[in-house]
Order: sequence, then C-alpha cells, then structure tokens
Amino acid sequence: MKAKRDIPASTIAITAMVMATGAYAAPSCGTNPVVLNSYFETGFPLPTELSKEFTKQFPNVTFDIKEDLFQTLMENSPRVLSGDNPPDLIRLPSISDLVKDGLLKNLDDYATAFGWDKYPPAQLAQNRVAEGGSPRGEGSLYAMGLNYSMTGVFYNKALAAKIGMTKPPETVAEFEGLMAKAKAANIPPIIIWNKPVVGLTFPLQNLMGSFGDPGAVNDWIFQRKGADINTPTNLTASQHLEQWIKSGYFQDDINSVDYATAMSRFIGGQGLFLFNGDWESGNFDKQMAGNVGFFLMPPAEAGGKHAAMSAPLTYGIGAHAKNADCAAFFLNWVATNDAARKIDVAVGGSNPGGPVDLPLPAVAPGSVTEQTLNAGTTIAKDNGAMDFIANATGAIYAEAWTPTLQKMVAGREDSATMLKEVQDEYVKELSR
Repeated sequence: MKAKRDIPASTIAITAMVMATGAYAAPSCGTNPVVLNSYFETGFPLPTELSKEFTKQFPNVTFDIKEDLFQTLMENSPRVLSGDNPPDLIRLPSISDLVKDGLLKNLDDYATAFGWDKYPPAQLAQNRVAEGGSPRGEGSLYAMGLNYSMTGVFYNKALAAKIGMTKPPETVAEFEGLMAKAKAANIPPIIIWNKPVVGLTFPLQNLMGSFGDPGAVNDWIFQRKGADINTPTNLTASQHLEQWIKSGYFQDDINSVDYATAMSRFIGGQGLFLFNGDWESGNFDKQMAGNVGFFLMPPAEAGGKHAAMSAPLTYGIGAHAKNADCAAFFLNWVATNDAARKIDVAVGGSNPGGPVDLPLPAVAPGSVTEQTLNAGTTIAKDNGAMDFIANATGAIYAEAWTPTLQKMVAGREDSATMLKEVQDEYVKELSR
C-alpha cells in the first residue's frame, strides 16, 4: 500500500511538549500529511487491517508497507534499521542485539506520556531490555505488542470423534495416547511445517513447559547470566519430541512443508492436531466454523500447571525514524481504541492487552477465539507464559534451531546433541 507522496519530517505537526514536571505530554500525528514507513510480517493480516482502520480515523496518516517472512525479518532488521530511511514501525522477532547496536528507539518517554507504565508489568516485560542489550525482561522499554499471542494445540473435531476423543487430554501421556490412536486409524496425528525455518520449535517448547520450569526457559531467552537450554528437563522434552518423530506422528515430508502448506492441509482435514498460535483463531472460525477446538499443551502430571509460548506481537520504532511520535501514537491507539481492540480479537485472535480496566471485545460463544482467549486466562493464573525460544538471539533460529531440528527429522541428530549444539551457538553469539 503506497502513499501518494512523502512529506518531509519538518512539515509534520508534533504536539509533544515538555511539561513543568519534566514529563512529556502525549504526542499525536498532527493534522499535516504523514506517511508511516512500515515493515510488517508476511502472512499476518492484523497490522494491515489496523493500519486501514487508523487511516479511516486519521485520514492525514497513510502507511507505506513492506512485508517479509519471519526469517527474513530476523536477517534484515539490522540492515533496514541502520539504513537512510529506517522504519517508523517494524515487526521485531528479536530485540536484544538491536538495542545493543542502538537501532531501536527507547520508548520510556512515550510510556510515561501515554500511561503504558501503568499497564500490568508482565505485559511489558518481554520488551524491556537492560543497558547494553541484555538481559531482557528488565530495563527500558523498546517495543510494544499489537496484541499478546499464545500457542497451543488446535484439533479437528470430526477427526477427533473418529478416535473417541471427547475432551482435551489432561497429561502428556494422554495426548500421546491420542496420537497413537490417530496413527493406528490412518489419521495423520500432527500437521507441522519445517521449511524454510522449523515449526517443530512449537511442540518442543510447549513440551519444555510441561516437563520443566517455564521461568528457566525465559531466563535463557532473556539472556540471563548462566542460563542454559541444555538441562535435564529440556532433554526429557526433546526426547519426547524425538520419539514423536520416530513414531510417525508427523507427516513424512515435514522438512519440505512451509507454513502456508501446513495450514492448508489442516484446514483441508488432512490431520488431527496442529501446534500453532491464537493468531489463526479468527481464520479457523471462518474456514472451519464449528469443527476446530483448542487446548493448551497438558502438563506432565494431572493437575499440574500449564505453560505456553506466549508473547506480544512485537513492534518497535527505528532509533532515527522520521515519524516516531506518530508511530508511538499508533501503538497507543492499538491498545486503547475500541475499534482497534475489536480488530485485534477478530483478526488476530489474541488478547489486545492495554489498560486493565478496558474489557475484552465480545466474541461468539463456542468459537475457537473464545477458547484461546479463555486459555490465556489459565496461562496468566499459572504464570506459565514463555517467550519464543527462537527469539533468544537474532540468529539462533536460523543458525541453531532450524538445522538441528531438521537433522533430527532426518534421523541424523539426537536430542542430546541438538541441545548441546544450540547452547554452543547461543554462547558463541553472546560472546560476539
């Protein structure tokens, strides 16, 4: 979506002013034409739908949008942010290295001006980074979430009925029993993608949360001193995943299946379970209305706490962005505007976050979206939210998780070797 013309930053009306207390009054986009240079993630319509609604409400603001795949964003973000025209808004798979290199704008003043510092601390923790780029989870704020996503297991209700599944499993063992039944009935147990980057991190990390402490996983992702992914409980989780592969619970060609193909197969009824995120809830409510259920990855023991990969759909502002104030105004609007919050839930399928006194938009009873939103309440109660292990460093996804898990699928790497190689790469990257 291309704006008709670009307006120099000097013509943009900036309303921020220093108050007597030294705090900043909330900035806006002014009334002169503004073009927000935006770098979004391919395959996720939420930011674009939000941008359309924003332009409807603020006609002087348009968006010049470029999109790339997740792995391309990981690779290109440093170059794009250090260029002559850095994005006003950019999807950020990982932020630690970008903060270390001074490529992201510190949002602390905006947090004060808009009142983001009054949000629940857990909402902002994953986007806080200490001086120097690590650890994450503390320090200044460098990004905000367009919503707060969560992963779990979607299932095809019609196929579930064929194997006698009447309710979600309560333990990992029950879940594995259901997959064995599906395999025996010639129903592919799990649909997954593993190309060009791996989707196996989804079941792996959820297994890590079932068998171990999600806080320890976060410590590793947040680069806390001494954190290690190669632990006994993570080895147990990895061994379960390895056994799932050997048992044929994934389709044979997963190393050649991309995300879009996996989604198409699940929607087409070609598999029982799909590990994925609530951002697909609205899509499933439209394309598989009434035939999809959702559950959190069960704990190892009955009655145990639940954990899930759960993180903000993170967007930041380039350190030298031309329209930083307007970009910050947009991020605040996403969290607080009624229409924006409805889009967050209807399109993104996720909790919109924002001020605690704002109600969640209504959703259809019995819908997948209702199930994923309710599951988010469980994760909050169990304190089980984990950031994505792919976000631990800027290159860990491409350089470690992807090749090791692809080799595991091919039978050329076992669980212990995989975890050792990932940890070795992690240490190498942090020492640079």
